[in-house]
Amino acid sequence: MSRKVVRTSKFRHVFGQPVKADQCYDDIRISQMTWDSNFCSVNPKFVAMIVDASGGGAFIVLPLSKTGRIDMSLPTVCGHTGPVLDIEFCPHNDNIIASGSEDCSVMIWEIPDGGLTSPLSDPVVKLDGHSKRVGILSWHPTAHNVLMSAGCDNVIILWNVARGEAVVRIDSVHTDMIYSACWNRNGSQILTSCKDKKLRVLDPRKGSVICEKDKPHEGSRPVRAVFVSDGKILTTGFSRMSERQVALWDPKNFGEPLTLQELDTSSGVLLPFFDPDTGIVYLCGKGDSSIRYFEVTDEAPYVHYLSMYSSKESQKGMGYMPKRGLEVNKCEIARFYKLHERKCEPVVMTVPRKSDLFQEDLYPDTIGPEPSVEADDWFSGKNGEPILISLKDGFVATTKNKEFKVIKSLMATTSSSSSNRQCDSAVREHRNPLPVYCVLMSLSVTNKLIILKTTALNK
Repeated sequence: MSRKVVRTSKFRHVFGQPVKADQCYDDIRISQMTWDSNFCSVNPKFVAMIVDASGGGAFIVLPLSKTGRIDMSLPTVCGHTGPVLDIEFCPHNDNIIASGSEDCSVMIWEIPDGGLTSPLSDPVVKLDGHSKRVGILSWHPTAHNVLMSAGCDNVIILWNVARGEAVVRIDSVHTDMIYSACWNRNGSQILTSCKDKKLRVLDPRKGSVICEKDKPHEGSRPVRAVFVSDGKILTTGFSRMSERQVALWDPKNFGEPLTLQELDTSSGVLLPFFDPDTGIVYLCGKGDSSIRYFEVTDEAPYVHYLSMYSSKESQKGMGYMPKRGLEVNKCEIARFYKLHERKCEPVVMTVPRKSDLFQEDLYPDTIGPEPSVEADDWFSGKNGEPILISLKDGFVATTKNKEFKVIKSLMATTSSSSSNRQCDSAVREHRNPLPVYCVLMSLSVTNKLIILKTTALNK
């Protein structure tokens, strides 16, 4: 009789918890658009959300600390003439955000440090090049001022934002609408999923296909794909019977998936968020009320189910905080900003630990805000690995009374004999009882010392 062995993992007990009501962002009219983007972007300074707006498209940008009820008259970023479909903060400058819209344009905005005090309608740069609505934006992870945009015209454009020009235009690869597009860890490859049921890995500067996979999922619903560790690819999609699936692929051998798991029969597209530091992928379905998370490892079945965070209200969008914005003191390994119908609710993912010390295994060096290569150098062929930073600098040691208690007990047990010797010598040196009394008062910590004091005075 074989006994089932539970796989050991330090992330088995990760749990999600919503913040208290007063730390949410209330009374926000989240966009009603039926587009499968995140509708939210966050960084250590701001949270941005696409909102309903009359006569064009708009989104709001709030400092993280501005929680509670948001005033209806709050200034918005409102330069687009059509609804905004996607927004993303620049990873190298927390004050810069890009937006893509139905008006076929991409705009770059600079947000002042304290947030907006008046409506912002003039972008720093306006990028025109798409002939249909722009629904996907992604900043380059290591190159400064490089932005990728994908539109419903089946075209991917790589922009040099500093110059305001389209440097690479990939228009002959995709034969239908692009569902998702993302970079690998150092930005040397692009991964796309398309309505023509193909998964493609592209060379971004040449615009050529490195490898492709036909029908990663049998269903006709949208497929999402992200790079995970060791260059592998994780996809979410649907089976022929409309069951939601998650699969892991090795681009060196695209024939069969390393693993393919069926999840449920919901209809919402699963948005994957991968954390390279922990190897955890979070799946957030639009219209779901849950977040599933899995650990991606090198051992079969490669994608291991960990747990699920469930709530009562469904999510219209999801923002994912970069690692450098987390509270390492609380063993927080991820934070999501869940969009409801009328509010934004942060959800914190935590690994329970008893120790108050900095947890080295949970927080290896992570990607910092510093770019490793300039746009012109990257477009001319130079790659740059991410510049890593330690999160230990953000760790604040908590000082508790019990530490002092421990020290006191140590002092009482280990130094009682030496204290006795010191008191005896003090008694011998000072013949006058008054100085002896003063000396011993300053040393009187334990009962033993008090007894010594009285005997010395009697003498």
